[in-house]
Amino acid sequence: MIDLYYWTTPNGHKITIFLEETGLPYALKPVNIGKGEQFNPAFLSISPNNRIPAMVDHQPADGGEPIGIFESGAILHYLASKTGKFLPADVRGRTEVMQWLFWQMGGLGPMLGQNHHFTQYAPEKIPYAVERYMKETERLYGVLDRRLANRDFIAREYSIADIAVYPWIVPHRKQRVDLDDFPNVKRWFETLQGRPAVQRAYEIAKRVNVAPVVTEESRSILFGQGRHTPRA
Repeated sequence: MIDLYYWTTPNGHKITIFLEETGLPYALKPVNIGKGEQFNPAFLSISPNNRIPAMVDHQPADGGEPIGIFESGAILHYLASKTGKFLPADVRGRTEVMQWLFWQMGGLGPMLGQNHHFTQYAPEKIPYAVERYMKETERLYGVLDRRLANRDFIAREYSIADIAVYPWIVPHRKQRVDLDDFPNVKRWFETLQGRPAVQRAYEIAKRVNVAPVVTEESRSILFGQGRHTPRA
């Protein structure tokens, strides 16, 4: 059994999509980041960076003690390696998938995250910051669009690279992106959107987070963290 510590963010959706795709048994452990539950000492013992998702695998492949993992990319890699699904076994196929997984983790996610922050959540709209991250968003969509020009999926076949990237494209309207400007991304996006496991993952999100509105209190918790942020 897997315990998944989760909230309804793009990084959280990655893991529910993978688990729904594979049918691995898991228990959902919601961590309401708007209420500061990510600072609970029990959660911090699994995720010292106080971010979701995190997970504990109570039945690791080596038969030993439960394994706790944080960082969504590391979780996807672990689960794909454990199940043998959505990650090729050959060195070339595996490398192809992993480089695009790292592209999402190191580029697409952080840059689109800053887009979300400065266009939606920042108390003061800073034109330079908005333009900076809008342009980088457009650049990264262009990279993905060119990658998908002659293929159905990001790598050779549907993989953890697609699973990692998709949730960051879901809020494209909030990012002020028109998918008609990126036709290959749009085709790929609609293909993944139609997968039953993806649909189930997003239905789970609706049940977990019934009030996805950022309040002043949750804004302070989410965006006011520093070295000495109090721990719950």
